[in-house]
Order: sequence, then C-alpha cells, then structure tokens
Amino acid sequence: MIYCGIDWAEKTHDVALVDDTGHLVAKRHITDDAAGYKILLDLLAEHGDSEENPIPVAIETSRGLLVAVLRAGKRKIFAINPMAAARYRDRHSVSRKKSDPGDALVLANILRTDMHAHRPLPDDSDLARAIAALARAQQDATWNRQQIANQLRSLLREFYPAALEAAATWANGLCRPEARELLKTAPTPTKAARLTRAQIQAALRRAGRQRGIEAEADRLRDIFRGDYAHQPPLVEDALGKQMLALVVQLEAACTAADDLAKAVEEAFPQHPDTDVLLSFPGLGVQLGARVLAEIGDDHTRFADARGLKAYAGSSPITRASGKKSSITRRWVKNDRLNHAGYLWAFSAITASPGAKAHYRRRRDDHGDWHAAAQRNLFNRMLGQLYHCLQKHELFDEQTAFPTPLAAAA
Repeated sequence: MIYCGIDWAEKTHDVALVDDTGHLVAKRHITDDAAGYKILLDLLAEHGDSEENPIPVAIETSRGLLVAVLRAGKRKIFAINPMAAARYRDRHSVSRKKSDPGDALVLANILRTDMHAHRPLPDDSDLARAIAALARAQQDATWNRQQIANQLRSLLREFYPAALEAAATWANGLCRPEARELLKTAPTPTKAARLTRAQIQAALRRAGRQRGIEAEADRLRDIFRGDYAHQPPLVEDALGKQMLALVVQLEAACTAADDLAKAVEEAFPQHPDTDVLLSFPGLGVQLGARVLAEIGDDHTRFADARGLKAYAGSSPITRASGKKSSITRRWVKNDRLNHAGYLWAFSAITASPGAKAHYRRRRDDHGDWHAAAQRNLFNRMLGQLYHCLQKHELFDEQTAFPTPLAAAA
C-alpha cells in the first residue's frame, strides 16, 4: 500500500510517497499548473495507482484545481487540518524544525498510521458542488453588504443623522435603493435641506419606487429640513465624499448579493434533495441551499445523525477529568452551517407549532437562554433532516413533534 502526502502552496507543491513501513519511496517538487499535475499523476501511476486501486492522498486544503484533478475517479482525498498536521509533526521531532518536503512526508504518514480516524472528502455530485459554490458566494456577499452598511451607518452618525432617520422606517434600511439614491443626490445634510419635493420624488422614482411617492417625499422633506447639528462646511464636504465612496461599494455589494441569490434560485430546485429540504419549516430557497452546500448530497458522509450534529456544532461537548465535568457548546465546527442553523431555528419557531413548543419548553422547563434553546432546537431538527434525507421523506409535523397524550386528552 502506498500513501501520498502533498504540501501545497501558491506556486509549487511538494509530494511524498511512503509505503506500509513508512519508508519514503518517492518525492517530487511540482509546479501549480497542468504540467505539474501531469507529473504528479504519472508519479502516482508509476507506483501502482489505478482506477481500481487508487492511491489515497492527504492535503491541507479541500479546494483548488489540484484537488479537482485528484478527485477524478474513485481516489480518496483527505483534507487534513493544518493544526492537526502540526501536532503530528511534533510526534517525531522536538526541535520544531519545519520544511515543505517534511510536511509532505508528515501528511503521507498520517494516512499510513491513522487513515481510519480521518474523514475523506465527500463524494458529492457536480450539481451539489455547484450549488455550494453559489450558496457560499451569496452568503459572503450578504455578509459583505452588511459590513459596508455598518460602516456607512457609522459614518452617517458623525455628520448626517437625518439620513439615518429617513431610512429608519424602511426594511433593510441603508441597503434600500431609495436610501442609496437619496445619498447620491444629496451627499451632505446641507444639500439635503435644499432638496425640493420634486427632486425627492424624482430620486425615489429612479430608485424604482412606484407607490406612495408623494407622501414619502413629504416625509423625507420634513426630515431633511429638521434641526440638526452640522460639521464645519469643509469637513462636511470631505465626509460627504467619503460617504459617496462607501455608497458605491454598498451598491456593488447589493448588486452582487441579488445576482447570486437569483443564481441560487435557478440552481437549487434542480437538485433531487430540494423537496426534502424545503418541506422543513423555516427553510427557504436561500437557507436550504446553504444547508445543502455544507452537508452535501453524499448520504454516506456521516455514519449517523450524531456525526452531522457534531459537524454543525449543535450538539454539546462533554469535558471530564476526574471528579470534574462540564458540558459546553462546540467551538470547532462548520461555521457556515452553524450560522445557517441559527437562522433556521429562529424562523422555525414561528413557522412550526411543534418547534415553538419545543423552544418554549427549553426556556421554561430547562432554564435555557435564548441562544441555547435555539441551538437545542436546531440540534433536534438536524437529526430529523438526517433521517428524511436518508429515507427521502418529507417533513411531517406530527411525526417530528408528536402531541403529548395528556395535552391531547
């Protein structure tokens, strides 16, 4: 049996092959291009790699062209956490020496000694991986949009409080097209105070508003002409230019988030697991796509529901030593899935009577705080999702949250 370890970098990679005894049988330094990938595949074939008996590979990443090339066929790819690789490195050297060829050898030996303790990359379909790329990009764009909106809000507090008051009643606040158009029309409070009713109405129409334009223009005109403190004129103009730069970034972030959301809406319904995911209360297209992106469609990835719960960080972890023990939440987890689970549980409370009753029971009977009760609800619904995906069954409210006999009586 031959095991392969690859220490990857931006431009070059170091490859090491070891046998069952830990003897280094081959090593190579390859470039990160098609020629380098061909050298790697030829090296693996030279040492017995075939379609029926592929050589397993350990690498410290799960993305990139190199991983895509290696995943072709039935080869198992093990994405080893760099922190875990560092601990393995210390097993054989106390001097803390480090080199790229040495790291490749360490990764190969990880598979030789402990391959059973590491999980290979899931065998997800191309459609699931495409949905994952879109869902993660849309999630990143949403976070980026909120970050820029927070920066813009912080800046407006320094010199333009009227803009914050004007956008306070709108859903999504400063991310609304009306808010961005008004800020571009009047970048300073002095200019906003000079806006006429017709100019405000024109700005609202350019932003796409079609109803209630006259009443909204009157409200905005009264706000802009209110009594506010002002920065010195030169400082106000400078802050206005800074604000316009942030508005341009916010507009680009909003456009990216909306475009990626449309792409997710087109790709997600094509997957065969979509009907199962959307049958759960609190899961819509965007949130369901995020959940599918992180758990994949390889139903053999997790041995049982407990593995999925631990991966999502919803199940508690017990630390015990002697007479002392503590039960805490998990810190090492899939952060994207955990974040989606928080939103899922929050929405399920209002969409499912059983979920709401479970949440209230955790709060009232067990004394959980809000976040702990939501995490417990997410943990339960994640187990139900695992079962439904394995059996390809739709969510059933009565089966998921059966009515107690006493309450029914």
